[in-house]
Amino acid sequence: MPKEIFMPKLSSTMEIGTLLQWFKEEGDSVEIGEPLFEIMTDKINIEVEAYDDGIFLKKYYEADDQIPVNAVIGYIGEANEQVPSEPPAQADGESSEDSGTISSSESSESAEVETTSGEKVRATPAARKTAKDHHVAIHEVSGTGPKGRVQKRDVEAVVHSSEKDQRVSPLAEKVAAREGIDLANVAGSGAHGKIMKSDVTAAAVQTTGTAPVKTQKLAGMRKVIAERMSQSAFTAPHVTLTSEIDMTKAKEVRKQLLPAIEKETGYRLSFTEIIIHAVSNVLTRHPHINMTFEQNELHFHDDVHIGLAVAVKDGLMVPVISHANQKGLKQLTKEAKEIGRNARDQKLLPDQLKGSTFTISNLGMYAIDTFTPIINQPEVAILGVGRIQEKPVVIDGEIQVRPMMGVSLSFDHRVVDGAPAAAFLTDLKKVLEQPFELLM
Repeated sequence: MPKEIFMPKLSSTMEIGTLLQWFKEEGDSVEIGEPLFEIMTDKINIEVEAYDDGIFLKKYYEADDQIPVNAVIGYIGEANEQVPSEPPAQADGESSEDSGTISSSESSESAEVETTSGEKVRATPAARKTAKDHHVAIHEVSGTGPKGRVQKRDVEAVVHSSEKDQRVSPLAEKVAAREGIDLANVAGSGAHGKIMKSDVTAAAVQTTGTAPVKTQKLAGMRKVIAERMSQSAFTAPHVTLTSEIDMTKAKEVRKQLLPAIEKETGYRLSFTEIIIHAVSNVLTRHPHINMTFEQNELHFHDDVHIGLAVAVKDGLMVPVISHANQKGLKQLTKEAKEIGRNARDQKLLPDQLKGSTFTISNLGMYAIDTFTPIINQPEVAILGVGRIQEKPVVIDGEIQVRPMMGVSLSFDHRVVDGAPAAAFLTDLKKVLEQPFELLM
């Protein structure tokens, strides 16, 4: 019996996954554990392995398709086994086309499409895919299925009719109206001379001399970041304390340890790892900073799990170095470099993004002195790190030039008061200015 291939649900917030690529083609043999396809979630890119041996019989979706979690996206089985020609609408294998009933457990993502007016249109996955391929507005199609559900054949009927009397795609028509373009003067490059969005865009450039404003819907990782940043900024009253730290001794420590650590790990010790080491050490003395706040409860953590903010394409990830307070500079250097690389390459595992108790955001590679970082909830504080810059400072009554680093501590004033936050930042300053104590 053929075995379904599902779009996996990889996190509690994941509702839709974007298919990036298939590693197998229909007819290929598949073994358990082989990478079968790659998806992009709202957090990471991940390769999904096969759970069954057999022949890859069917794939229902192509690259860049957005698919609801738990939807059937293909089948694995024995050669010549029969599988549905269209993707089932339900996990139990019921066909999405021409089915007489719709289960109450049917996924709303696979059965309904929300129009710009807020109305819900019931449509099968096959109907939605056909509508997308032919630029048909699904809400304008009359459904002949149960409860008015739009079937694939309904969309195809509209497509066939449109090929006879409609020469403008809905998207092209929308762009033309927005840009004030007369479609009578636009030549179509689509099938049967149909005017497409690209035709209207080109006409707008010729007419005005400037390209239309590019728009992009907020989605995927960027959408999740926007929601979480807004939630944090508007629910937690942020207070930010700043300080400057003399990094003279820290530079000496780095210079002395760099060759040995690079020889053993293959990675160069940076100030980031020294800061992680110092922060982890100080947090063990300040339990009111190393805590999380969830559902009106404070959770105090004995271990320190450091989230390290990493800039990636189109967003930001915060992979976690677990038990950072139990690790030395050598191990921290290796882990920080590897999770940073994996984050940028979209190869982090879901568990590597969970469980942080405190986050560090380092912008020291830019011309930034201090900034106000937003708390990574449910944590209660976050440290922003600026650049190290040579500055004149007064030491024992004399002006000396020292490498000074600006730091910013944002904390949730609902549960953390100014005094304990200031005490933490003061202790961190002392440790980084006398970092040899970390080696004891």
